[in-house]
Amino acid sequence: MKICIFGAGAIGGMMGVQLARAGADVSFVARGPHLAAMRENGARLLMDGEEYVAKVRCTSDPRELGVQDVVIITLKAHSVAGVIDAMQPLLGKHTAIVTGTNGIPYWYFYQHGGKFAGTRLESVDPDGSQWNRLTPERAIGCVLYPAAEIDAPGVIRHVYGKKFPIGEPSGERTPRIVQLHEAMQAAGFEAPIRENIRDEIWLKLWGNLCFNPISALTHATLDVITSDPATRAVARTMMLEGKRIAEQFGVNFRVDVERRIDGAGAVGAHKTSMLVDLETGRPMEIDPLITVVQEMGKLVGEPTPAIDTVLALIKQRERMAMQAA
Repeated sequence: MKICIFGAGAIGGMMGVQLARAGADVSFVARGPHLAAMRENGARLLMDGEEYVAKVRCTSDPRELGVQDVVIITLKAHSVAGVIDAMQPLLGKHTAIVTGTNGIPYWYFYQHGGKFAGTRLESVDPDGSQWNRLTPERAIGCVLYPAAEIDAPGVIRHVYGKKFPIGEPSGERTPRIVQLHEAMQAAGFEAPIRENIRDEIWLKLWGNLCFNPISALTHATLDVITSDPATRAVARTMMLEGKRIAEQFGVNFRVDVERRIDGAGAVGAHKTSMLVDLETGRPMEIDPLITVVQEMGKLVGEPTPAIDTVLALIKQRERMAMQAA
């Protein structure tokens, strides 16, 4: 398989190294010192007490790579719209796009069934460019549970987890999803094929919806947020609002809210990605994690007072951070 990792940072780099080691024809689209280091020394992955090095094609210009069988997008969700033009040389008639991004993906209502089938979400894909130019037909859902960090340019450290649930929007077990599953398994990852990948998307989003903005607003880590009664209560209220919305779209939550909160707390003194983005002066993933839930609530007439409040606060926090930069 020809697999391009578009946005080969920590998670994308980890996936790419392991896929290359398992025999896939892997290429990376990256940028900056990280790209330069991987070009010169290969991509170095620190995992399970070992160092693995993969020499793969690395570029900032996708035109050098040609048409791919699979493009795995591991960018921040809000960055995808800005690279749609750049992605086009990678996309052939049968290219699959694996959306390894946080939050609700652009294709969410493709083959959804019911009255909302085909709905496009303004907060995720405001001009429709992802739907129209990446197209939902190419999309395969993927939920990123592992954590990884870039220790130094070209050096990726696996922190925890190897599970990447995948699934077709239709829920079918297609030849391409089986092929991707087999490639991921060969690379040492767990890649269960889900009949309803949307359930899995929501299970992760359920935590991101509340823990990310609370963390960015308070600078607290997951263990603090979930053990403090007041912030735990805020998280629970936001999650229950989200759950009521998701269930109206047919989503099934396989764990209850307390277990989901406890699971986040068990991760320990972990900074959320939103807090890290704030501290490093990068834009935060607000719309695909929070605004989109508010938008979906409006579609079904479900009020979101707690989500609305936290959303207003985190948007103002981002504006103030951008002004101070």
